[in-house]
Amino acid sequence: MVKMFYDKDANLDVLKNKTIAVIGFGSQGAGQSQNLHDSGLNVIVGLRENGASWKAAKKAGLTVATVAEAAKKADIIQMLIPDEIQRDVYEKEIAPHLKKGKTLCFSHGFNIHFNQIVPPKDIDVIMVAPKGPGFLVRRTYTEGAGVPALLAIYQDASGKARETGMAYAKGIGAARAGVIETTFKEETETDLFGEQVDLCGGCASMIKASFETLVEAGYQPEIAYFETLHELKLIVDLIHEGGLAKMWRYVSNTAEYGGMTVGPRIINEQSRQAMKEALARIQNGEFAKEFVLEGRTNRPVLNALERQEHEHQIEKVGKELRAMMSWLPKE
Repeated sequence: MVKMFYDKDANLDVLKNKTIAVIGFGSQGAGQSQNLHDSGLNVIVGLRENGASWKAAKKAGLTVATVAEAAKKADIIQMLIPDEIQRDVYEKEIAPHLKKGKTLCFSHGFNIHFNQIVPPKDIDVIMVAPKGPGFLVRRTYTEGAGVPALLAIYQDASGKARETGMAYAKGIGAARAGVIETTFKEETETDLFGEQVDLCGGCASMIKASFETLVEAGYQPEIAYFETLHELKLIVDLIHEGGLAKMWRYVSNTAEYGGMTVGPRIINEQSRQAMKEALARIQNGEFAKEFVLEGRTNRPVLNALERQEHEHQIEKVGKELRAMMSWLPKE
């Protein structure tokens, strides 16, 4: 059974005389920097000067500097900008200031694992990856709780990399909930697999395919939307709260029997083979190479796919139906 580590296993004093530069003020950047600040640590947020995030970070009461200035002053540099721009920002604004004894930190292992960023050998390289979005990292911290996190050590030049990582996890509140040790390889490959096969790619494709099947069979698009997309939240909430067992326990007998008997015909051996192929492309670096090239050519494939997605009938029908739901946030 996996071993969990908690606040008692971490010493925040390790970071007391250190300066932490959080690069980026998006969801994770905002959540982590504010939590570190509220934990009594010295935090600088590194950003593009005078952009919208610059003003937001200042409004939150944080010290703000350019990325280069923050990296120069910091002992620990946490990279919380999108994967596709990390390499350029690292090479131009961070690498020149990586002196012996510093720590480079990530919340996703993509750029280290796929050698887009190759750090010098005399620094520590760690990962502290909360398993939840930044707003939840922040909210649970303010409530006295936290979001569980993964900890990985890629390079331990100082001999104290794990100690630093656990202290950082405590500073953002993750050690309140629990920290699991992993590797950059395991975190990166499983994270990409989940996104592509299940959480984002597989789920979205399944929703669209089931919607299209009903509409092509002559059913009203509005009814198809409710049955294939809208009600998914009810199911996911049950799974999130108590696993698959709670979901099966709370749905009707009709849904349970139909789901258990038909589900394996939908996600069948052909589907499993496609999953294995997706995993192989992640493991051998093929997906990473494709994604890096996409980012360096101004995202032509992604831009085209986004346009197609926005024009799908399910989006048009859904926008009209969601306007009827006063409890949903306005789009």
